Amino acid sequence: MIPVQTVRDVMTTHPTTLPVDAPLIKAAKLMRDQGIGDVLVTKEGLLCGVVTDRDIVVRAVAEGRDINLTPLGTLCSSDVVSVGPDQSSDEVVRLMREKAIRRIPVVEGNRPIGIVSLGDMALERDPDSALSDISAAPPNG
Repeated sequence: MIPVQTVRDVMTTHPTTLPVDAPLIKAAKLMRDQGIGDVLVTKEGLLCGVVTDRDIVVRAVAEGRDINLTPLGTLCSSDVVSVGPDQSSDEVVRLMREKAIRRIPVVEGNRPIGIVSLGDMALERDPDSALSDISAAPPNG
């Protein structure tokens, strides 16, 4: 019998986090420098939101906000779906499908310890798929 994989087996550890009062520009630079598409937003070390590259474009740049002054807390998504490290990877897939989301923070006691992405799941479940190839490729730019 094949053991059920847990989120801990597939997650990316050490997610990039910033405090709720950090300016948008800081999140944008971290995304660029690390080749990532999201930053977890925290308040006193606890997860309180997620900001994505799309959030920055749609909710800040397109609205003419000053990215040097706008704090992450004013535009991050605060209705965050998260999972624990010991939940099954099947549960993550179900949540991604049900909620139409691509990334899910992994928390212990609401403290972020990792993130699991659609790409992580593709690499784990079907390493020969096109999505796995794209996910494994180095970031461009």
